Amino acid sequence: MISFIVGVTVLVLGYLLYGKFVEKVFGTDPARPTPVVGGSYDGVDYVALDWKKALLIQFLNITGTGPIFGAIAGALWGPWAFIWIVLGCVFAGATHDYLSGMLSLRNNGASIPEIIGKYLGPGALYFIRTLSLLLLVLIGAVFITSPALILENLIDPGNKAIYYCLLATIVTYYILATMLPIDKFIGRVYPIFGAALLIMGAGIFVTLFTSGEIRNVPEFDFTNLHPKGAMLFPALFITIACGAISGFHATQSPMMARCLKNEGEGRKVFYGAMILEGLVAMIWAAAAMAHFGGQEGLAAAGAAPVVVNKVALGLMGAIGGALAVLGVVACPITSGDTAFRSARLMIADMLRFDQKPFRNRLLIAVPLFAVGVALCFMDFDILWRYFAWANQTLATFALWAGAAYLAKYGRNYWIALIPAVFMTSVVVSFICIVGIGFGLPYSIGIALGFIAAVLGFAWFFWAHVNRPENHT
Repeated sequence: MISFIVGVTVLVLGYLLYGKFVEKVFGTDPARPTPVVGGSYDGVDYVALDWKKALLIQFLNITGTGPIFGAIAGALWGPWAFIWIVLGCVFAGATHDYLSGMLSLRNNGASIPEIIGKYLGPGALYFIRTLSLLLLVLIGAVFITSPALILENLIDPGNKAIYYCLLATIVTYYILATMLPIDKFIGRVYPIFGAALLIMGAGIFVTLFTSGEIRNVPEFDFTNLHPKGAMLFPALFITIACGAISGFHATQSPMMARCLKNEGEGRKVFYGAMILEGLVAMIWAAAAMAHFGGQEGLAAAGAAPVVVNKVALGLMGAIGGALAVLGVVACPITSGDTAFRSARLMIADMLRFDQKPFRNRLLIAVPLFAVGVALCFMDFDILWRYFAWANQTLATFALWAGAAYLAKYGRNYWIALIPAVFMTSVVVSFICIVGIGFGLPYSIGIALGFIAAVLGFAWFFWAHVNRPENHT
């Protein structure tokens, strides 16, 4: 219980203290015109929004099932999940989201591949364009199937007719959210989803204490509690992505960068939304550890959608649990819709394709949805594993780009460089070791990850620090 309370406290202090430090390092200028104020308004994607609405949209955009499903899976390692969520969120994830959003804002709302290409070069641009589009379509498919699985399990487990009807309904909603102006659809329905999500989070948090189940949460003691003895590094750091650091967020931040009216709102919207997501992950990790009496019970409870239903109904009863489940359903829906929207914007940026005409939006959206729906018929676990690795790889590149930008202007690049080096070792080690990658022995995979991190560190100083054109 103490580990959980301390973790929640550090997340809040992280926003108040380290978030302010990161903002100062970046050099926010409230007098500098943002894209929507500076003449890019188009009534579709560049639309001025109040920062509170922008924060709500950003929070819902980034809070898919990742901080819930990922936190539940990560809870198998015990309180190590808390350590990664807290430290990852404050020092890596929120910093990543803030830099991604602010760099987009400084570059007229550019998508993350264009930003990475500008600061890391054309090779990175082409690789990240491919990776980002793959990630967004994978996320769209994951976030079509995961809410449908949760609802099917709640209504009539195993009934495929209900499952396919739910899929069709969610896809229809996604099409509308992808095509319509951001203030006419997303800006209006998100407060409803936001209310459901807040009820879910607050309800689970409060009932953990009132039920006494919070006492079942183990304290941190460096022990790997995973029932199968699964490796802690790098698996935990891939499993818990969205609650700690997620490249998907870098694809979402440009949407709000196109809508902010003042650079001073960036910390509230970008850094603040990530801290809120970290709190969601902490709550679900704690609930998963507590409700089943330990890691063995959690492992035997079933897949993540089943765990969500059991925890919500067990802690909050039928009515409260149903509301909590709807809050969980809101998470993937409000990320899946903007995943496809981000993919549309990314392709439009790449092709210089004006998105004001409805016909132009349709020409991009139709093939996107065709691929996304086809992926829904793949095995969910396979989709999730590929999504998780691609997600963290994109986050790694975004951190390297943020560090390059800070070095170029003579600022404290260490705030991005240290997490970039760490995440390089994570993603390289993971893809070398796991079956969906190269399947190498553990020791060799870890060694290759370490070598990649060292080479990346050396390359950064050669290419971005010790250059005479920098610091101007």
